[in-house]
Amino acid sequence: MNLEGRRIVFLVLFILVSIIYSVRLFYMQVIDDRWMTRAAEVSQKRIDVKPPRGILLDRYGNKVVGNKTYYNLMFVEDIIKDLDTAALAKLLGLEYHEIGERFEEIRVSLDRKTRSKKTGNDTVVNDYRSYMPYAFMSELTAEEIAGIASELFYFPGFYEETVSMRDYPYPNGGHIFGYLNEIRPHELEKDRYFYKMGDFIGRAGLEREYEKELRGLKGTKFLITSARGKAVDNFADGKLDTFALQGPSLQLGLDIELQAYGEELMKNKLGCIVAIEPATGEILAMVSSPSFDPNQLVGSRNIRVNYPLLDTNKLLPLFNRGIQAEYPPGSILKLVQSLVGMQEGVITENTSFPCTKGLVGCHSHPQANSVSDALQYSCNPYFYFCVRRIIQQGKQPSIFRDAQVGLNVWENYMHSFGLGIKMETDIFGIRPGVIPNVAFYNNWYGEHRWAWSTIRSISIGQGEVKLTPLQMANIAVIMANSGWYYTPHFVKNIGENGFRSEFSIKHTTLVDSIHYSAVQEGMRRAVNEPGGTARRAIIEDIIVAGKTGTAQNPHGEDHSIFIAYAPFEKPKIAISVFIENAGFGGTWAAPIASLMIEKYLKGEVSDTIKERRILDANLIMK
Repeated sequence: MNLEGRRIVFLVLFILVSIIYSVRLFYMQVIDDRWMTRAAEVSQKRIDVKPPRGILLDRYGNKVVGNKTYYNLMFVEDIIKDLDTAALAKLLGLEYHEIGERFEEIRVSLDRKTRSKKTGNDTVVNDYRSYMPYAFMSELTAEEIAGIASELFYFPGFYEETVSMRDYPYPNGGHIFGYLNEIRPHELEKDRYFYKMGDFIGRAGLEREYEKELRGLKGTKFLITSARGKAVDNFADGKLDTFALQGPSLQLGLDIELQAYGEELMKNKLGCIVAIEPATGEILAMVSSPSFDPNQLVGSRNIRVNYPLLDTNKLLPLFNRGIQAEYPPGSILKLVQSLVGMQEGVITENTSFPCTKGLVGCHSHPQANSVSDALQYSCNPYFYFCVRRIIQQGKQPSIFRDAQVGLNVWENYMHSFGLGIKMETDIFGIRPGVIPNVAFYNNWYGEHRWAWSTIRSISIGQGEVKLTPLQMANIAVIMANSGWYYTPHFVKNIGENGFRSEFSIKHTTLVDSIHYSAVQEGMRRAVNEPGGTARRAIIEDIIVAGKTGTAQNPHGEDHSIFIAYAPFEKPKIAISVFIENAGFGGTWAAPIASLMIEKYLKGEVSDTIKERRILDANLIMK
């Protein structure tokens, strides 16, 4: 054979071999999915190791949120051979048909929709992979897994996996802590590095606010696996592995015993208690009633059962009234009105106004010849005259334009007290309250078509003014501190790193500290002197300064309100109590506040008759 013939033979052989290899590769990669599965098995050497979430401690070191071990029953479909469905159903306490339904449910749950940029049509993509592990049953207790673990060797492809879930040693503070729930697809897209489908994330409260801190840092473990997906050895002797680091613990300013006591006092009542340490802004307790046991929302199974019941309850137990409810503050706003009037120079601490009930209703009391008197007796006409001077100062010839100027001044003062603005505290869902301004009334009545006589109800905390119980408690803080406050917050320290810097910024109102003594004296008299409106807040051996409020309610009984701080000389606690549909502020809110104050300062309550009256009261039926 000549040289040219040999060249042709070699060329033909080369082409034939190339065609054979190409066809074989096409078959392996496109047609025969066994090789795709095998390639995936070989690549699945990396395992993410999730750490337990950081724990939460109260101000005294009591663990209030911890972790508890549960178990998932996992499976890998490719390893399952000749499954005895009937035997598995019997072991798991399921019906025969439920086994197949569960497999299908898992596959369907992983389906996701993608939208084509070209056509705009949705396409369903199944992310289920037969070589990957999935949970057949989740969140089994130690007792539940113990009942099946010894029989799992009969079912190749099934195995147990430990998971860490939340545990709440106290059945209190549900609104504060929040809960965890499975991550949603759109949330997963934002952070695929840390999370995968089935992971839990903070859904409300502190769990949500501090998700990135509490979740910790995940670790990585590399394994050599067999063709059946079984781990046979550490990859590279573990040199590439990294450790998972548990999230830092959060120490709270919360007093869990005070929180529990407040929830007990608020049973059969609608409303809220907020207690704050004036010197630091740390929230000592935030009771929203009705409440719920945070253990009710641990894990998917509990959430599926309990969340719908809580969510559809007409009394709104999931609603955090402390930061989300916006109520008329009633007479407690008179404290702020007094200070603004003195700062603006339209009154002095010794200004006297007549109790002219024809202007605005009031109860019988002696003549108020000073700011302190007016607050002690809670005289409505006094504050009508006071706030009228703030709003209508005669700076413009038109009463309409003059009222606009005055309302702008008043609004700025209110904002300096943290009212009508969102205080950036560390719990999700806070509301700003409502401080009506010029734009508000222009929208309602029309520009230059309203004056003082139109908006006079704001003088006594009625009408369009709305505050949250947190803001009401912070007014008590400001009174205790003679004009300043730190943003109220829950977390004192994040691990060893201290607290968030924004909570160390001191906020000062626009009112000079010299004006506060007259208001503080009026608060002291309201509780401790004859004729005061808050006599039921008296505590033996502790001087309490407080202010009652009774907010009109067009839908039923008035709301009962009280704010206070104590002790009078060196305040350690400031508090607000708001009871819906409970009538006069001194009747119910004031004694509840006094019990909370005494519990915090003394550790026990001396007036058991007062305590029993509150515990036995059912004010929801009122």
